[in-house]
Amino acid sequence: MNVSARLPDYRRSLGYLRTHRWPKLLLGTLLGLFLLDRLFPPPTRVAYSTLVTAADGTTLHAFLNRNDKWRMYATLDDITPRLRQAILRKEDRWFYWHPGLNPVAMARAAGRNLLSGRRTSGASTITMQVVRLLEPRPRTYLSKLIEAARAVQLEAHLSKDEILQLYLNLIPYGGNVEGIKSASLIFFGKPPQLLSLAEITTLAIIPNRPSSLRLGDNNAAIVQARNAWLRRFEQAGTFDEKAVQDALNEPLDARRRPAPNQAPQLSLRLRTEQPDQPIIVSTLQPAVQAATERLVRQYVDRVRGQNIHNAAVLVINNQTGAVEAYVGSADFANTFDGGQVDGVQAIRSPGSALKPLLYALAFDKGLITPKAKLNDVPTNFGGYEPDNYDRHFNGPVTAEFALANSLNIPAVKLLRDVSTPSFVGTLRQAGFRTVQKQADDLGLSMILGGCGVTLEELTQAYTAFADGGKVREVRFVADAPTKTGSPSAADESTSPAIFSPEAAFLVTNTLTQITRPDLPNNFDNSYRLPRIAWKTGTSYGRRDAWSIGYNRHYTVGVWVGNFSGVGVPDLSGANTATPLLFQVFNAIDYNTPTGWFRAPAGGKLASRQVCPESGDAPERTCEGRAVDYYIMGVSRASRCQHQTMVWTNAAGTLSYCAHCRPTGGDSLLRPVARLYPNLAPEVVAWYAASNRPYAAIPPHNPACERVFGTGVAPLITSLNQNSEYFINPQKPADLALTCQAANDVRRVYWYLNEKLYRAAKPTETLFFTPTPGTLTIACADDKGRVSRVRVLIKRE
Repeated sequence: MNVSARLPDYRRSLGYLRTHRWPKLLLGTLLGLFLLDRLFPPPTRVAYSTLVTAADGTTLHAFLNRNDKWRMYATLDDITPRLRQAILRKEDRWFYWHPGLNPVAMARAAGRNLLSGRRTSGASTITMQVVRLLEPRPRTYLSKLIEAARAVQLEAHLSKDEILQLYLNLIPYGGNVEGIKSASLIFFGKPPQLLSLAEITTLAIIPNRPSSLRLGDNNAAIVQARNAWLRRFEQAGTFDEKAVQDALNEPLDARRRPAPNQAPQLSLRLRTEQPDQPIIVSTLQPAVQAATERLVRQYVDRVRGQNIHNAAVLVINNQTGAVEAYVGSADFANTFDGGQVDGVQAIRSPGSALKPLLYALAFDKGLITPKAKLNDVPTNFGGYEPDNYDRHFNGPVTAEFALANSLNIPAVKLLRDVSTPSFVGTLRQAGFRTVQKQADDLGLSMILGGCGVTLEELTQAYTAFADGGKVREVRFVADAPTKTGSPSAADESTSPAIFSPEAAFLVTNTLTQITRPDLPNNFDNSYRLPRIAWKTGTSYGRRDAWSIGYNRHYTVGVWVGNFSGVGVPDLSGANTATPLLFQVFNAIDYNTPTGWFRAPAGGKLASRQVCPESGDAPERTCEGRAVDYYIMGVSRASRCQHQTMVWTNAAGTLSYCAHCRPTGGDSLLRPVARLYPNLAPEVVAWYAASNRPYAAIPPHNPACERVFGTGVAPLITSLNQNSEYFINPQKPADLALTCQAANDVRRVYWYLNEKLYRAAKPTETLFFTPTPGTLTIACADDKGRVSRVRVLIKRE
C-alpha cells in the first residue's frame, strides 16, 4: 500500500490520542492531588486551653494548653459583626471571594518588590496566614509557594467562617497569649462580644507587631496606631463617623490581668473528665458561685482564730439536679492549709448527718411514728456503748425530739431494729460509693459517723427529702446525659426512690422545728428569709462539722474543718457549720417565694390520737391525748402499754402475783390494784443510777414460794459476751460487773463459774479480780430469771 495513502489515517490516530490525552492527564492530576491531600492533610488540630464556663456562657476558669499558652477557643458566636468587619477590612477585604490566595494582590506585591529590589509588601490572605500559624516556616519565596498551595487545600476542607474562626484563635498577642478570646479576657477582662470598636481595633493591629506593640507596656504607641486605623475605617466607610469618633476618644485601659479562676476544684475535675474539650459548659450560676465563694472565704477568715482553716459548700437546684455552686476550699491558692484539696469530694466522717435517712427508713418500715417513744438512756449494744454528744441523757423521748436534737442512743437502737445491711443498701441506692466499699466492715457505729462519706454524696442524698423520697442525680455539666441516656437529669424517672413521700414529709416536718440560729439578729426581716429544714453533724474528735439544709428550691451542703484532720475543741455542726449554711441560703434564696412542702397526695399519710406517754393507741387508763402522723397500712398500731396493773397490799409495800394474792374480807389484807410505769430495764437502771424518782413496783411477796421462769432476765452489760480480756498476772486489774434488770427486780445474784459471788442491787456495780482462763458469768434476779455470758481471760 502506498505510504502517502496511509498518512491521513496516521494523522487521524494522532489527533485522537491528543484529544483523549487531556482527560486522562486531568484525571491523573486530580487523583495525585487527592492522594497528596490524604497523605498530607492540613494540620487543623490545635491544642487549645480548656475553658470552663457557667451555664450562661460566662467564663469561670481557664487553663494553659499543653504548650503552656493561653489559647482560648473562640466560637463563631464570639465573632461579632463589628469584629468581623474590622478584621476583614484590615487583613483581607476579598476573603469571601478568593480561593485561598489573591492573584491580584500577589501580582501587585511582586511588582513592588521587583521595583524596590527588596521585600516591601506581602500578599498573604487570611487563609495563608492561618497556614503560616499552623506550620511556621522561614520567610522565603519557597515558603510562600507552599503556603499558597496549603491555603487552597485548607479552603477545600473548611468553610470561610471556619477559616476565619481558626485565624482569630491563632493570631499572636505577645508572650504566651494567642487568639482573640485570650487577648480579650486577659488584657480587657471581658469576652469578645463585649469589646468596643476601639478595643476591637486595638486587638486587630497587635498581631502584625506583637513585639513592639505590647499591651500594658506600650499603650501610647498602640493608641496612635489604633487611631490611624480608625481613620482608615472611616474613610473606607467601614464604620460611620460617630462610631469612629467615639472610638478615637476612648482611653485605652489595657493591662495584663489574671486569667479567670473561679470554681477551681470543679474546673480541675471537669478538665480531668473531658481533657480534649476546649469549652466545658458547667451548670454553675455565676452569681450563686461568686456569692458562695465570697461567703466561704469571709467565714473562714473569721474562724481562723479558732484554728479552723477550711470549708466546702455545694449548692444543688432541687428542680433540675444542677449544681449551681461548687466551692471545694476557702482559698485555692493557700497551699499551707491545703487549699487545693477538693472538700466536696474528700472522704470524711459524717457524724450524725446520716440520721434523717435512717429515720425515714424507720418510718417506712413502720417501726416508729413521730410521737413514738424511744429511750435515751445508757445502753449496751453487745459491747458497744455509745454516748450522746453532750454526755447528757433525756430518758424516754419522742422520735421527732430524738431526731431534732440528734440524740445518739435512739439512733443506734433504730439502726439495730432496721438492720445495718438494710440501711447500707439504702445508702448504696442513694449514691454513697464510699459506704458501698466499706459495707463489710460497718456496724452500729456508722450512724454516729463510723463510716466515710463525701459532701457531694451527703448533699445529693438530702435532695430526696425535697423530692418526695427520690434522689436527684446531680449534674455538673449542662445537658449532660444521665445514666439512662436521657439528655436531662430533671427527668424524674431517672431518680431512684430510697423512701416514700410520706417518710420524706415526716422527716422534713421534724427538721423544720429546730430553732434557727439567725432569727434573733434578723427578726425584722424574718418574713423574707428562706424557710429551711436542716440537720447538723459533728464527727468524732471534732474534726468535721456538717450542716445540710434544703427547701423546695435548693439543697445546700456545708462542711467546715481542717483538711489536715486536726480536731478543734470548739468545732460542731450546730455552732460552726450552720451559720455558714444560713448565710449561703440567705444570699442565694432571699425573698424567693418558692412555697413550702405539703403532705403528699394519695391519702396514705393521716393523723390519729395517741397516748403521749408511748405514742401508741391510747387505752382508757391513759390520761392525755396527742395527735400524731402515721402512714396507713405501714405504721404500727399497737395499744398503749406504758402502764401495768400490779396487785399490792394496802400500804403499797408488797406486790402479789396471782398465786399469792390474799383473799378474805380483812380490809388490811385485801389486795389493791395499782398502775405502775412499765419501764424498760435500761430506763430503770438509769433512773436509779441518776437518783431520779420514779414509781417503782414494790418487791414481791417474800412468802410466795412460786418460782418464776418467764419474763425478761437481767441484761449483763459488763462483761461482754465472747470477749477477750488481757490482764497482768503480777498486778491484775479488777473487772466490773453491771446489769440492767426489770422494773420489779429488787435484788440480783452474781455467779462466777457457777459459784455465788455476791448479791447486790440491780443498779449496783461490783468488782472482782480475774484469773486467766475461761469465765462464765451468770446474773439471776429475785424472780428466778437468769442470763449468762462467757469470756476469756488472758495474760498480757
